[in-house]
Amino acid sequence: MAEVEPLSDVAGARITGVDLSRPMREADFTRVETALHEHCFVVFPRQTLSAPQFVAFSRLWGWPEPHVIDTYHHPQEPNILVLSNVSRDGKPIGLVDAGTYFHTDYSYLEVPARCTILFAIQVPRRHGGTTFANQTRAFEDLPQETKERIDGLVVRHHYGNRDDTDEASRTVASLLSDSQKQKVSWVRHRLVRPHPRTGVKSLYAVSGSSFGIEGMDDAQALALLRELSAHSTHERYRYVHHYQVGDVIVWDNAQLLHAAPLTDLHDPRTLWRITVKEDRP
Repeated sequence: MAEVEPLSDVAGARITGVDLSRPMREADFTRVETALHEHCFVVFPRQTLSAPQFVAFSRLWGWPEPHVIDTYHHPQEPNILVLSNVSRDGKPIGLVDAGTYFHTDYSYLEVPARCTILFAIQVPRRHGGTTFANQTRAFEDLPQETKERIDGLVVRHHYGNRDDTDEASRTVASLLSDSQKQKVSWVRHRLVRPHPRTGVKSLYAVSGSSFGIEGMDDAQALALLRELSAHSTHERYRYVHHYQVGDVIVWDNAQLLHAAPLTDLHDPRTLWRITVKEDRP
C-alpha cells in the first residue's frame, strides 16, 4: 500500500510501498494523486525502471508530449527528454542546462503541462537539486486588494526566459533550432489560474515565459510580473529536492514554479524527463 510522508510544510511528499515497474493499483494511484494535489510534488525513492516502464508510469497521469527540443529524445522512447551534462565521443548525450531560472513547464503552449516527471539516473557529488516555489501559498498570502486587482488578468506567454535572452548565457532558455522555433508561438493564460482538478487558485508562470499582460503596456506589465515573481519565489515558499539515484519525482505545474541547478560540467548528472499535458479544455 502506498504510504505518504510529507517532506516539509512548504511542498513535497515521499511515497513508499510502491514499485513503479509494476502496474499500480487503482486505490494506490488515487492516494498518490491526492498527495500530489495536497503537497504539489511527490517523490518515489529507489525505483528501477526501463524506458518503456517509465513511459507507462507517466501515462497514469495523462498523455505525454515530447519536448520541442527533439535533439535529445531518448533513442527508445521519444517521450523521454534526456537531461545530462555527460558527453560521449565529444558529444553531449542530453540537454545540459534546462530551465535554470524559475519557470513553469509548457506554459508557452496553449494546452500546458499537468505534470513533469523526472527519473534520476546519475546524480552529482555536490548537491544540486530542483528548487520548487509554492504558487498556491504565494497567492493565498497576497493582500485581498492585490488578489482582486490581478484576478482576471490574462498574460501573454512565449517560449523563453524573459529575464535573459542572451543566447550565449547558460541561464537563457534552452536554445531552439530554426525549425523548432517554428513550432512555438504566442499563447495566453490567466495570471491567477484555478487548478484544473481542484479549482484552488494559484499564481501561474509569473516567471519565465510570461512577457506581457493583455490591455497593459509592456513596462507596466513587466513591473507587475516581476513584483509577483519576487514575492512568489521568496525563501518562505521554496523547497529544494536533492535527488538520489532511483528517485522518481512528479510535480504539479499548476501549483509550482521550479528552477533546475546550474550544474558543474565536470560533476556528472543525468535525468530522464517526461512532461504530461493537461486535458484540453
